[in-house]
Amino acid sequence: MPALGALRELKADPRTRWVAVALIVAVLLVLPFAIEAVTGGRGWVRIIDFALLYVMLALGLNIVVGFAGLLDLGYIAFYAVGAYAYALLASPHFGLHTPFWIILPIGALLAAFFGVLLGAPTLKLRGDYLAIVTLGFGEIIRIFLNNLDRPIDITRGPQGINLVDPVRIDSVSFGRVNQVLGVTFAGVHLYYYLFLLLAIGIIAVCMRLQDSRIGRAWVAIREDEIAAQAMGINTRNIKLLAFAMGATFGGVAGGLFASIQGFVSPESFRLWDSITVLCMVVLGGMGHVAGVILGALLLWTLPELLRYTAVPVQEQLFGRVLLDPESLRMLLLGLALILVMLLRPAGLWPSPVRRRELAAPARPGT
Repeated sequence: MPALGALRELKADPRTRWVAVALIVAVLLVLPFAIEAVTGGRGWVRIIDFALLYVMLALGLNIVVGFAGLLDLGYIAFYAVGAYAYALLASPHFGLHTPFWIILPIGALLAAFFGVLLGAPTLKLRGDYLAIVTLGFGEIIRIFLNNLDRPIDITRGPQGINLVDPVRIDSVSFGRVNQVLGVTFAGVHLYYYLFLLLAIGIIAVCMRLQDSRIGRAWVAIREDEIAAQAMGINTRNIKLLAFAMGATFGGVAGGLFASIQGFVSPESFRLWDSITVLCMVVLGGMGHVAGVILGALLLWTLPELLRYTAVPVQEQLFGRVLLDPESLRMLLLGLALILVMLLRPAGLWPSPVRRRELAAPARPGT
């Protein structure tokens, strides 16, 4: 017991928190180089870059689904809007090479506009009906981009837009290797630090929103919209704000995706991608920022790890490959999701409120 008391005192000491923050920052700063040294290549650094992109996407969807309780199956459409805004304004397609710090806010604002455009006609819809409408919206955007190559070639249709400009800051281009103070920074390293910085900014915004009056209004709408309206909450504006804020983060992530990929096409924004992001939110813990981050990191990195290890493990165990890596990856992913939802229905790291709701005994007659 004395040891337990000492541990509590250590946690309460502000210096301990600063030491923990310093250690986390140090680990994050050296992480890409450590991964490159361990794996012997930069492939996994690129995977971590995309994991950070999906963290941004999951946090944006968490505002809509986790905070406001609005089921959105077309969220990937805002990702597509941001990506195509970047590709059209920073590629040889129209001969425009706009700086990324101008394009990124434009893509975010355009995605927010489409978020309001989606939210306005769906204000009175709930549950399955809202899910069907948002699903249709996501498919409409994808099909629209796929066919907007005639009579005027705007998106190049199914061929997509290639040669998209990488991020450039002054004379430093993220598309080539750079030397800074004798240290070699490849493009994937620079993108990692940019994505990490923006992800931390989005996390800070989400945490501030969660504890604000707007965040509490979202939670009230999620729990009981009629009661929230009776308490004086303008449910119309608050729901539109949830769609707009979530879409904004999706637009930012889409622009970053176009810059690192150098190519965008409608096939990158399918319904399955929306479902994947939704699974990240549900798996981690809806409405909990830390849980959503955990869900995004796990659902992106573990399948990629399985992609690399599936063939060697099967050859070692059975002498041949029984299932191709993609089929095995989807099979194990589905099984893991089923087990998690059965054993931890609130997610791997649920919010304290959600944990108390599930732990509370059922009232008579319910």
